Amino acid sequence: MKEGEDMNLLDLSLEEISKKLRNKEISCVELTKEVFKRIDEVEKDVDSFITITKEEALKEAKIVDEKIANGEDIHMLSGIPMAIKDNICTKGIKTTCASKMLEDFIPPYDAFVTKELKNINAICVGKTNMDEFAMGGSTENSAFKATKNPWDITRVPGGSSGGSAACVAAGQAFYALGSDTGGSVRQPASFTGLVGLKPTYGRISRYGLVAFGSSLDQIGTFTRTSKDAAFVLDVLSKKDVMDSTSVECENDFIKDIDSSIEGLKIGVPRELFSEGIDEEVKNAVLHALIELQNLGATFEEINLPNLKYSLSAYYIIAPSEASSNLSRYDGIRFGKRAEEFETLEEMYVKTRSENFGSEVKRRIMIGNYALSSGYYDAYYKKALQVRTLVKEEFEKAFSKYDVIISPTAPNTAFKLKEKLNDPLAMYLEDMCTIPVNLAGLPALSTPCGFDSNNMPIGMQIIGKAFDEKTILKVANAYEKVTEYTKKRASL
Repeated sequence: MKEGEDMNLLDLSLEEISKKLRNKEISCVELTKEVFKRIDEVEKDVDSFITITKEEALKEAKIVDEKIANGEDIHMLSGIPMAIKDNICTKGIKTTCASKMLEDFIPPYDAFVTKELKNINAICVGKTNMDEFAMGGSTENSAFKATKNPWDITRVPGGSSGGSAACVAAGQAFYALGSDTGGSVRQPASFTGLVGLKPTYGRISRYGLVAFGSSLDQIGTFTRTSKDAAFVLDVLSKKDVMDSTSVECENDFIKDIDSSIEGLKIGVPRELFSEGIDEEVKNAVLHALIELQNLGATFEEINLPNLKYSLSAYYIIAPSEASSNLSRYDGIRFGKRAEEFETLEEMYVKTRSENFGSEVKRRIMIGNYALSSGYYDAYYKKALQVRTLVKEEFEKAFSKYDVIISPTAPNTAFKLKEKLNDPLAMYLEDMCTIPVNLAGLPALSTPCGFDSNNMPIGMQIIGKAFDEKTILKVANAYEKVTEYTKKRASL
């Protein structure tokens, strides 16, 4: 590696860093050490990671260097350091879900996505912090630490995948995996100036993702650019026999990503630009629409009246599924058992009371109430009917438009502890992202500006089911004529 090259090495795209590895301009071990040097410098300020896997990463880096030295053909993402959210299983490495309940859990198997990344010799540098069991919008609900936003460490990075977002934004990894149940990839991407992709439900196997809301959960990616997102999605998008909801469908997302968006039709839902959306956010997204218009696309305002019920429906469906999924953590089948108890009932009560945080308990109680006898029809069944209406409304809109564009989040990153004790304010953070999960559609957030505090603003591009290619193409076209994806946090 040439003198001074490490200065901007961590800012390179996946394509650029891959080229350097394959041309032997830098070794994989050197690159991995450079990333750990960066982690050592900034981790005390950002708190991105729960577990750092330095020994394993350097071991894997040596294997990649040997393959390159032997002239073996390696995958484009081979040898590139990345990170994994701590609710995605990693064999032999702790997977805690940022909860005391699982603080000692070491999975005996890899998640599907972990296995696919290992197959191409990706280098995992660590497991990232998150809101406990992916429940939250600020990464302050972790049992271990609160992650900070690299653009301003007095602010949150978003959630629940805030650790994954922060580590990429801070240059501690080239890309990272997160999970998105109601916006947990897109909102943190918006807050940290990254591209956050939530694929169609079924596009990526959920095998080995610790379940929160099984009909809503989807693994997503954090990258610097939409082109980088396309490269990562190519690796992860496969049918998996271990997940009956995963679908066999066409890949090769990088093909045609640079093609023109001339004639593309964009729908702009009035409901996602109305009350509750910050003026600076609204204006940044409207300016982005004009940029897309200059590239040959057309946009017009549309009405999706059922979207206003999405938040209410989601906060019945997601807690209901969570209360069911989390019932297994009882100290007998799964989870850390309470140490002192006299009866079986006391053991259950103490185990769950001591090892679940307040937000998780809140959602379990909401879910149990909504599913309880006498309330099931009034709440859960009604919420599922609303979900169907939201899905049908999107389908109708997509018969006329190629993509739908909105703000990703109603505001930019807020201060640490600002909304921690106000669950309703925190739930409203998801108003623009939740409808997408209810409908199972693909969407991504790409940076489209900064507010007066120099905090990033994200634009959400929503596509038809299994049409990730179009949203990646639109984002890529926009990124090529703007500088937002090139800007870096000053940390």
